[in-house]
Amino acid sequence: MGRSLLSTEDLDATEISSILDRAAWHKRQLSTPATDRALPLRGRLVANLFFEPSTRTRLSFEMAAKRLGAEVVNWTQAGTSAEKGETTLDSAKTIAAMRPDVIVVRHPAAGEPRRLAAQLECPVLNAGDGAHQHPSQALLDALTLREALGELRGRVLAIVGDIAHSRVARSHLFCLPKLGVQLRLCGPPSLLPRGIEGLAPAGTAAVTHSLAEALRGVDAVMLLRIQKERQGEVLYARNNEYSEVYGLNERTVGLLPQGAFILHPGPFNPGVEITQELAASPRSLILKQVENGVLTRMAILERAVLS
Repeated sequence: MGRSLLSTEDLDATEISSILDRAAWHKRQLSTPATDRALPLRGRLVANLFFEPSTRTRLSFEMAAKRLGAEVVNWTQAGTSAEKGETTLDSAKTIAAMRPDVIVVRHPAAGEPRRLAAQLECPVLNAGDGAHQHPSQALLDALTLREALGELRGRVLAIVGDIAHSRVARSHLFCLPKLGVQLRLCGPPSLLPRGIEGLAPAGTAAVTHSLAEALRGVDAVMLLRIQKERQGEVLYARNNEYSEVYGLNERTVGLLPQGAFILHPGPFNPGVEITQELAASPRSLILKQVENGVLTRMAILERAVLS
């Protein structure tokens, strides 16, 4: 039957580590000639259903599937019966009737992948649902941090930006503390929901509105963009004001401990949450996140289809 992946809340520390270990194994296999690599999903079919625009996640899942030997079909809302009023469930059931081995879903509504998983016979992978969850992003970030820092227990990560509308931040609240990471959530009051730290296990996440306090003694910082497309009203309109207070730039980077790493799930707005120079600096792990996205999603697809 396979195993769906809908939320990092559903995973325990052992399951998370198992996925990361398998992704790391795939990375080691990159040194093997492509013609000699195993294709465990040869003859399998992966269907990508994206009801929202995506570049990194959709291409990453597609590349992961193809590296494993699977066939891939990509469905996007534009130019389909969804524009004629077909419901999400009907679209998903139509694709499922074609017998894919796994369906990858991105949707603007929170909880939609879980609702579909309850209705479909094949496993469903959540590629992002509204401002709710993005489990594969949290897992690839965990792999990237583990590669850079080694043992994660006792490490501190600051997450800075639009946490109110970030499915990445919510996924991390359920993921990284299980690996022993302490989280600091930082942003303006309008973008940092009261009580958000309560989603993480007690004592593993703290909230601050001060960038200096958030960055003090951290091992890494993750910047998040302001997601104006998810805001019912504009909660922080002026990019230059945000950059001055919460952006990582030539002035504020001095608050970051020497040797601390920089992450961003992308896409980023140059000069707002981070400057182009810092995004391309040696301490930036942004491109490593992209690379590890394919490897982590390979492990997730194997788990979904083969377990």
